Amino acid sequence: MTGIQTTGTPRKIRKLLVANRGEIACRVMATCQTLGIKTVAVHSDVDKGALHVAMADQAVHIGPAAASESYLVIDKIIGAAKETGADAVHPGYGFLSENPEFADRCAKEGIIFIGPSAASMNAMALKGAAKQLMTDAGVPVVPGYHGDEQSDEFLAAEAEKIGFPVLIKAVAGGGGKGMRIVHKSAEVKAAIEAARCEGENSFSNGKLLIEKLIQKPRHIELQVFGDQDGNTVHLFERDCSLQRRYQKVVEEAPAPDMSADMRRAMGEAAVKAAQAINYVGAGTVEFIVDVADGLDGAPFYFMEMNTRLQVEHPVTEMITGQDLVEWQIIAAQGQELPLSQDEIDVLTHGHAVEVRLYAEDPFNGFLPSIGTIGMFDPFAETAPNSRIDAGVRAGDEVSIHYDPMIGKMIAWGETREDAIHGLADLVAETPITGLSTNRDFLLRALRHPQFVAGDVHTGFITDNETALLEPPQITEHDYLVAALAIWANRHAGAADTASIDPWDSTDNFRLNLPQSEQLKFETTDGDDLTVNLKQKGAALVASHSDHIISAEDVSLAGIVLTFTSDGLRKRLFAEVTGTSVSLIDADRSLTLLRHARDGGGSDDADGPGTVVAPMPGKILELKTSVGDVVERGDPLLVMEAMKMEQTITAPKDGTIAQLDVKPGDQVADGTILVVVDDPE
Repeated sequence: MTGIQTTGTPRKIRKLLVANRGEIACRVMATCQTLGIKTVAVHSDVDKGALHVAMADQAVHIGPAAASESYLVIDKIIGAAKETGADAVHPGYGFLSENPEFADRCAKEGIIFIGPSAASMNAMALKGAAKQLMTDAGVPVVPGYHGDEQSDEFLAAEAEKIGFPVLIKAVAGGGGKGMRIVHKSAEVKAAIEAARCEGENSFSNGKLLIEKLIQKPRHIELQVFGDQDGNTVHLFERDCSLQRRYQKVVEEAPAPDMSADMRRAMGEAAVKAAQAINYVGAGTVEFIVDVADGLDGAPFYFMEMNTRLQVEHPVTEMITGQDLVEWQIIAAQGQELPLSQDEIDVLTHGHAVEVRLYAEDPFNGFLPSIGTIGMFDPFAETAPNSRIDAGVRAGDEVSIHYDPMIGKMIAWGETREDAIHGLADLVAETPITGLSTNRDFLLRALRHPQFVAGDVHTGFITDNETALLEPPQITEHDYLVAALAIWANRHAGAADTASIDPWDSTDNFRLNLPQSEQLKFETTDGDDLTVNLKQKGAALVASHSDHIISAEDVSLAGIVLTFTSDGLRKRLFAEVTGTSVSLIDADRSLTLLRHARDGGGSDDADGPGTVVAPMPGKILELKTSVGDVVERGDPLLVMEAMKMEQTITAPKDGTIAQLDVKPGDQVADGTILVVVDDPE
């Protein structure tokens, strides 16, 4: 099945505009380069120097940083395509990728849209209608209510009828937004109000559906493809069960421990779902599987269909050897799919695992992080059968305006165990500094015995919080290694010491005395810590109190710090700046401060009752007013930052004395939001 379709006239794409940014824009452009297709990037004010702009043949500025004024403005995207003479537009994922109005507009302007038709998108856009459509097509769905009656009283009665626990969801929701779990009758009213409010705020749609909650679920999805001749295939499944807040963390293909019979049944159901809406291009049919009694033969139910390419598509590419972006372009050009189902079944082999590297702090509630990336090289040579897909590099800014995903790391192996070990090695050998990331958390997850054994479900992270989310501790030994890194950084590239004027030296040389110096750090408790460095023959001795390292052959080559201690050669990554030292080894990422921080304000502005913004963001809702009496942990307000909602709570018991913000306000990192006075 390799020829051109016999109905209609195929249209060759010669120039393609990517209506997106970051990792997915770079990913699409990489395929276009191999196919000889010219590319056009679009960018906002803050993305002028972004990696996707550098990769493209042309670039068009489309507006301010806010996506609502740039990447989400259809007129600007269409205008950029027409201005540059682009034949086609690839929407990536997110932004306009599942917007039927955008697909329709492209068609009217004579621009090829790399994706399904607007009709197909509309069919799957609302969860309730989509599930009725799937029921009619013979695809199993979770028991629940998906109707039009939306009064609170009626929905509460339906929840009682279905039986607790239930899941209340916004019909237009996604990524966990507009979703609430309800365990008993008393929780229903508040859950309906919260889900409806979130649906209206995030998707301009407050309509809800209710489903029976699967208590030990696995999230398994099928990659499907259709062409304009009506051929539809699936490229096997992906298991995306390891999640937090309904967002995927680890994805793998194929699903561990799935039998051939179950794989066949799920594949057939996914193809039925795609055929029911005459689907063309790449899509993903997502199922929830009840594994309370194990996976083999477990009941599975349709959840939703994503009418676009998925973030986790590389694991499918790894086990099939196919470029799915190329398949998208082939389908959009009116050509027949490259492989039949039988050919795909024979071709697929091995196992692949992917993790998402995010700018976030997993040891502080996964709060998004912003800042300038220090060391990070997405183009570094990786081991065979592994790859990094990223949209940023060293020196780039991760800002408040967009999703905090830095990139994805993927590895393939003959067996699942091989793939997991290969991916853990790739993550361990990929240092990143400048801001908080989930790198260490990913390593812990990949190495966890339960995950390695294949015993994963959507509650895996919650069940293993202690092992996965305990913050790393900085020890006295770490400060000694940091001192070695500072010394090595100072001497890097100075091998020809004879050419250095001794009066320009900063190494504390003294006649008739051993070289020595003191380096000061600030501990996590805010205390000063002094490391003594002394040269003793060929050894460099770092000491603090009773802790000592005697190191030889200390060297910092680029970002790799090496030294020999107690006969053992040690290697780790290090980055030295004027204010900090970052140390990254196979298990941990640490940043040690070199001197005391500037307090930056009076005691009154930073007291124990003062609540400040943990990051730049937008105030969505106030939960209290001046004069209210609150208890520690009570919700004070809701703010949104980097596409996530954060509920800010009271730091102590007391009375609201100051409330300086209102819904809609944009606030900077550190802005005083609320002041709570001591109780009278």
